[in-house]
Amino acid sequence: MQDKVTFEYAIIRLVPKVEREEFFNIGVILFSKRKKYLDMKFHINPEKLKVMAPELTLDSLNEYLNAWKLICDGKKSAGKIGKLEMSDRFRWLAACRSTIIQSSKTHSGLSENPEKELEAIFEEFVL
Repeated sequence: MQDKVTFEYAIIRLVPKVEREEFFNIGVILFSKRKKYLDMKFHINPEKLKVMAPELTLDSLNEYLNAWKLICDGKKSAGKIGKLEMSDRFRWLAACRSTIIQSSKTHSGLSENPEKELEAIFEEFVL
């Protein structure tokens, strides 16, 4: 138990018609301050996208999510947000939005390996 550290995560959701509040999960953002870890994984199911939002393109959504990934990684190409502290970048990504790509409320847990935890949460809630 001593090797376990706290982590926080948020589920990334695609909300094609915000006014209807219907969504499906497309990714996970996970942050562990003690392990200095911030990463995300995403996958958009093309069949679900076709059914729920045929007007949206997979390419445009992937481009948007790749911008989030740059922020996670703290890349210079992520602009001012990418230069923030890791915890601030996580808070920015997990902030409440009214756009078609949103984050759930944050959840917390304990883990020895945040990378493994990200994979497990991704498989359970996205795939």
